[in-house]
Amino acid sequence: MGRRIDYYDDPNAPKANSLVPSVNVVVENDKGEILMIRRTDNDNWALPGGAIDLGESVSQAAVRETKEETGIDVEITGLVGIYSDPKHVIHYTSNDEVRQEFSIVLIGRVIEGRPTTSSESSEVKWIPAEMLSGVTMDRSMSLRLANYFERTTRPVLT
Repeated sequence: MGRRIDYYDDPNAPKANSLVPSVNVVVENDKGEILMIRRTDNDNWALPGGAIDLGESVSQAAVRETKEETGIDVEITGLVGIYSDPKHVIHYTSNDEVRQEFSIVLIGRVIEGRPTTSSESSEVKWIPAEMLSGVTMDRSMSLRLANYFERTTRPVLT
């Protein structure tokens, strides 16, 4: 399996050669814990999510990716924002793809399920909000979570 390497505003970063619409989902339970995965491709903690497949909507992709990576069924209830900063590129070493960030971050509500790992997640945990700053995650995930916790009425557009 290849690695995922995130670069932000790095003059030594490889140039983007693709743009793939993707989703991430913030799922908060009734205890104020956030559903997080430890990614298998870089060992960082992240919100569940992934690429939107042809033939599916943004919401369908969010529900599918959350289920695949965490074992949790969700209903999409809101939008945090759209993140497309060209200074953020993601290098996938398995095929040398370098993506410009393009992620739609949604809010999900738990329907059912138990945290279960997958080929993309070595751990799945409900992490208390106050503990999130202590886990290793990419800058982009920290930003998305910070924007979620701001609870503004307008979505973030970057």
